Amino acid sequence: MTMDDEAMKALLTSVRRIALVGASDKPDRPAFGVMQFLRGAGFDVTPVNPALAGRDLLGCKVVASLADAAPLEMVDLFRRSDAVEEPVREAVARGAKIIWMQLGVINEPAAAFARAAGLTVIMDRCPVIEMHRLGLAR
Repeated sequence: MTMDDEAMKALLTSVRRIALVGASDKPDRPAFGVMQFLRGAGFDVTPVNPALAGRDLLGCKVVASLADAAPLEMVDLFRRSDAVEEPVREAVARGAKIIWMQLGVINEPAAAFARAAGLTVIMDRCPVIEMHRLGLAR
């Protein structure tokens, strides 16, 4: 299922809260760069990583789970494709509206579960790339 450019623009300009699962404190990791960009673009980002919970990352307190990141709007997943089903199920249970799986992350059963619950699902894309491509980046 693909999203056209107008729908992608509408999504990226309406969402404000993002829980970033798989947040990293390593500047050379994509999760760090994406979080840094999203924060700079004005998004309210909550980093989620149990190994870093309680620490400060780019001015945000890292939390251990999506339960600690609520209320949820968009959940951005920096996890392997075979490791997204659990956070997707938790995101659905906690009232998220959007599941975003990063570049290379594709899990059709998890996506189908989320869509059946009424969530918008984006797979194998990066919000930073999409914002630049659509002229939404500052």
